[in-house]
Amino acid sequence: MVRFRTCPFLRALAAIAFCLACLAPSAPGGEPPALNPFAPVKTDREDAAPGYLELSDGSVRVGNIYMTRDKRLKVYDDQTQRQREIPLRAVRQIDCNVLKEWMEKEWRFKELALNEKYFTGREYPSRECAYTVTLQDGRTITGPLAEIIYVRPFVSTPSGPTAYRPDAEAEKFLLHKRQKGDPGTDLKSLVYVKTIRLGEEALAEGRKRARASRPKPAN
Repeated sequence: MVRFRTCPFLRALAAIAFCLACLAPSAPGGEPPALNPFAPVKTDREDAAPGYLELSDGSVRVGNIYMTRDKRLKVYDDQTQRQREIPLRAVRQIDCNVLKEWMEKEWRFKELALNEKYFTGREYPSRECAYTVTLQDGRTITGPLAEIIYVRPFVSTPSGPTAYRPDAEAEKFLLHKRQKGDPGTDLKSLVYVKTIRLGEEALAEGRKRARASRPKPAN
């Protein structure tokens, strides 16, 4: 059997070439840039819009308004008789129109009886609504709507008057054509979203309305 021996000089040369290859800079785009752990964390949502939300009890929520990511408003257009899908950035205002509200009697099935009900003696509030969506170009669409809207409040900081407060949780509000309260409550306690306005002008208006709606301190 014939054996080949590697020259020590060649082994040393190969080791030097390997070390130089490891120390050489990588090609542009070969590796991602290093992350800076001290860089500011971006917490705002690109799909959020500044504005305010007003409830039927007169209270106002001011902040960044958004929906579940990648969702659109789905409203059934009564005029065209078809469902429309609208991105929130195309919306200027949403108004709730109360079509009907009443006190509903609470009925329950009797035990071991599938077809017989009895009145509990209690009532609960019920409401039926439609929503008018005003687009940025002034067009309006009216019809039933079922969506969840989030409002994350603003706080004044050195970084800007519309900066997020990290510890501020977003509030969740339901827009729905049919609303139902708990037994024993009344229609006034069944609070609903009265209006939502979006944009910088709406944000300024919302701040004024929020200050006006706050209870005045007792003398």
